[in-house]
Amino acid sequence: MYIRRRRRIELLMKGLMITSLTVIVGVLVAIIVVILIRGGRALSLEMIFQTPKGGYYLGKGGGIANAIVGSLCLGFGAMFVSLFISLPVAFALQREYTNRTLAAVTKLALDILWGTPSIVYGAFGFVIMVFFGLHVSMLGGIIALSFLMLPIMTRAMDEIIRMVPVELKEISYSLGATKLETSVGVVFRQALPGIITGMMLAFGRGIGDAASILFTAGYTDFMPRSIFDPVASLPLAVFFQIGTPFPEVQQRAYAAALILLVIVLAVNLIARLLHHRLSRNIIR
Repeated sequence: MYIRRRRRIELLMKGLMITSLTVIVGVLVAIIVVILIRGGRALSLEMIFQTPKGGYYLGKGGGIANAIVGSLCLGFGAMFVSLFISLPVAFALQREYTNRTLAAVTKLALDILWGTPSIVYGAFGFVIMVFFGLHVSMLGGIIALSFLMLPIMTRAMDEIIRMVPVELKEISYSLGATKLETSVGVVFRQALPGIITGMMLAFGRGIGDAASILFTAGYTDFMPRSIFDPVASLPLAVFFQIGTPFPEVQQRAYAAALILLVIVLAVNLIARLLHHRLSRNIIR
C-alpha cells in the first residue's frame, strides 16, 4: 500500500514536470509561429537592407535597416558598458574581497534593480541626460539600457563565479599566488563560459526592451552616424508600425518583430556554442 502510494506520487510529479516543459516549449513555438505567419509575408530584402522612404508608414516603400543597425549598436554598446562595471562587482562580491553582510546587501540591491520596470530606467536615464545637458541620442539609450542590463549581468556572473571549485583557489594560494592573480588566472578562466552566457542573456533582454529607450534614444529614419544623434530601434519600430491603421504597415510590424526574434535566437545560439567550446577545458 505504501509503495503504491509512493509510485502514484512519483507518476504525478513526473506528469507535472512533463506538462511544465511542454507549456514552456509550446509558448516559444506559438510565439515563433504567430510572428512567422503574420510577418513572413511582409519580410523582404528591401525591408532588411533599406531605410524608410517617404510615406513608409503609410504603406509605401523602404525598410527598417536603420532600426536593425540601431538596435545592434544600442545592445552591444550597453552590453560592453555593463561588462566593465558588472565583472569587477561580481568578483568583489566573493568571500575573498567582501564580508557577508555587505555582499548580502549588495545582492539585495541588485535583485531589486533586476525587478524594477524598464520604464523607470528610461525615466531615470532621461533625468541623467537632462542633468548633463544631453539630448535624445544613442549615448542616452546606451546609458539607460546599461542600467537595465547591469543587475542581470552582475547576478549571473556572481552565481557563475561562486560555482568555481574552492580547491582550485586553495591550490593557487598554496603556490604563492595573490588574490588578484588567482581571480584573473584561475577563477576568471574557469568562469569564462558562464560569463559569456550571462553577457548574452543580458544582451537578449536589452535589445528587446522599448520602454527604457523610449525617452532616451529617440527615433529617426536615418542610419546612426554618431553616438550623439537619435537612433532607431526594432522595438520602437514595432510599436510605431503596429499602431497605424494600415494593414500592410501592421504586417511590417510583425516582420520587424520576426527580425528581432531571429537576432535574439542567433545570439543565444552563438552563446550556447561558445559555452560548449570553452567548457572543454573547465575543471569540475
